[in-house]
Amino acid sequence: MPKGFLWGSASAAYQIEGAYNEGGKGMSNWDEFVKIPGKTYKETTGEIAVDHYHRFKEDVALMAEMGLKTYRFSISWPRVFPNGRGEVNLEGIQFYEELIDECIKYGIEPMVTLYHWDLPQALQEEYGGWESPKIIDDYVHYATYLFKRFKGKVNYWITINEQNIFTNFGWMTAMHPPGKFNQEKLFYQVNHHVFLAHAKAVVAFKEIIPDGKIGASFAYSPSYGLDCRPMNAMAKLDFDNLKNYWWLDVYAYGRYPKTAYRYLEKKGVAPTVTAEDAALLKEAAGLVDFMGVNYYQTTVVEYNPMDGVTPFAEMNTSGKKGTGQVTGEPGVYKNPSNPYLETTDWDWTIDPAGLRYACKEITSRYDLPIVISENGLGAFDEKTTDNAIHDDYRIAYLNAHVYELMRAVEEGSDVWAYCTWSFTDLLSWLNGYQKRYGFVYVDRDEEGGSLDRYKKDSYYWYQEVIRTNGASIEE
Repeated sequence: MPKGFLWGSASAAYQIEGAYNEGGKGMSNWDEFVKIPGKTYKETTGEIAVDHYHRFKEDVALMAEMGLKTYRFSISWPRVFPNGRGEVNLEGIQFYEELIDECIKYGIEPMVTLYHWDLPQALQEEYGGWESPKIIDDYVHYATYLFKRFKGKVNYWITINEQNIFTNFGWMTAMHPPGKFNQEKLFYQVNHHVFLAHAKAVVAFKEIIPDGKIGASFAYSPSYGLDCRPMNAMAKLDFDNLKNYWWLDVYAYGRYPKTAYRYLEKKGVAPTVTAEDAALLKEAAGLVDFMGVNYYQTTVVEYNPMDGVTPFAEMNTSGKKGTGQVTGEPGVYKNPSNPYLETTDWDWTIDPAGLRYACKEITSRYDLPIVISENGLGAFDEKTTDNAIHDDYRIAYLNAHVYELMRAVEEGSDVWAYCTWSFTDLLSWLNGYQKRYGFVYVDRDEEGGSLDRYKKDSYYWYQEVIRTNGASIEE
């Protein structure tokens, strides 16, 4: 990889910190949402998570021993502003200050995500959170406070994590907070508010830290047309405009894809965009430094008749392979499985070449540098009696993806960083603790555990990848 390449790993506050009611932290939307029976696997919560709040020095020391070049983590908005705005919780800020300083001490570049889904519950209750345009200024106030506080320490910032996921699950499928179902018009308006918050924060960032780097992270699933039948080629085009470019184009160009917007207008669900909104989005698009990509899988697209599958289906959150169902948009597209690729136990397609495809598409379409902000394998891991974890399947998965990423770089993509998901095991939102992603095994399950840390085989593998700057990757 190029000199100075940032080999990294990632996490999110709600999934690792715990200490949900300690240190002056306010409640988040997730703290409340997980209390609803049946929302998460075995009713798991992030109240303790993997206790990173109390063990961050141990975790950062493990990162340093591995040789990690960057650590991407999120700041919990309600830990900093318990009520969403107003008085700052200095104890919360102190925690992040110490975490950042600990990273810098070991030469690890901190990469901060401002919003990784944990909204202050106070704002949800006051005005409906992202449903109200009031949130735009509250988010920007939160963001600018952090820009000023950590200027000179944090160079890489991510405004929003996976906007396409948290809005879809929150307002279309009811799987994430606020748990609303099929609120399509609201879904698009909520997204518009998020875009404006992102844009306003980017503009403010460039005034406060002109030489810093900022972008958003998008959950990108590149698509393959099922075959060369024109109806399926058209379905792929429509899918990309509605499910990928709807977000990517706004981040990079500051505008919505025209054909997708027209389709949504006809449905009566397109967001309201003022001239002032359009100007702000365009200004921010000219200022973003990179495209953040969370890559896990690709998608197959074929035409879906009007009486075909809907966007609503059973999602595999149990790890029982084959329980996921096909979804789509009636009259436009559906997403069947790919017969040429294997899947994880959670029915996620394993496609290393898709990462290269994603990088090349972003490079040719947007000509922006790329930060791979997440990529990893969720799997069942077993700890042996001598505390070893032989996760050769994770090594194979990551090796294949890094190999394709290196090919993308050779072919012209400007990739700055590669962050695996995740460094330690963590709470996998809806999937509990049994779906493990980390290089470091955390001794806990849905019922609890010692929270002791153990290095997996993949830890040592990635240590060598970093040491050799990728030369140890096998074809």
